[in-house]
Amino acid sequence: MLVFSVVEIISAFLVLFAIIDVTGSVPIFLNLRSQNKSINPGKAAFYSLIILIGFLFVGEWILKLFQLDISAFAVAGAIVLLILSIEMIFGVEIFKNDSTNSDNSSTLFPVVFPLIAGPGSFTTLLSMRAEYHAFNIILAVLLNMLIVYLVLRYLDLVKKLLGESGAYILRKFFGVILMAISVKLLTSNLSELIATVNAGGA
Repeated sequence: MLVFSVVEIISAFLVLFAIIDVTGSVPIFLNLRSQNKSINPGKAAFYSLIILIGFLFVGEWILKLFQLDISAFAVAGAIVLLILSIEMIFGVEIFKNDSTNSDNSSTLFPVVFPLIAGPGSFTTLLSMRAEYHAFNIILAVLLNMLIVYLVLRYLDLVKKLLGESGAYILRKFFGVILMAISVKLLTSNLSELIATVNAGGA
């Protein structure tokens, strides 16, 4: 049964937007181009869409394979999101991605993975399954991929509109939002997880 919810779509969109942080990655994209690396906006958005939606469903199957429920993963995911928000707000580097690709195309690596569809995105998707319906998450992913395409397609224009200070402020702002959402995920799912453990031990 499809449960359409504007609130869920907007909330999931904001979480993914903060994690993907395509505007905050504009300096990285520009640096790749300065190294004569090509980025195909259409392919980057399409590949990321396929990977993210695929992992949304395959990831849950993997959890079942290891006999884990979504609430347990959501708690672990919330901790990861909290760490990522700290990285965004305080400017500390926790996840370092080293590119050794000698090809002239940077579409798949490092743009699609790990900048767009990376560990943070995967954790976020599975964590949100404990809060939102899959249909609304998919719509949120689609909206984010549209923004990814537009940013990559009009990279020079985005650079002029945001500027260095604009991208910096946006990154900090969404870092705070991400931290608040991670705390909500942690508290709401932790009580459910404890109840499940107690019920299993009874």
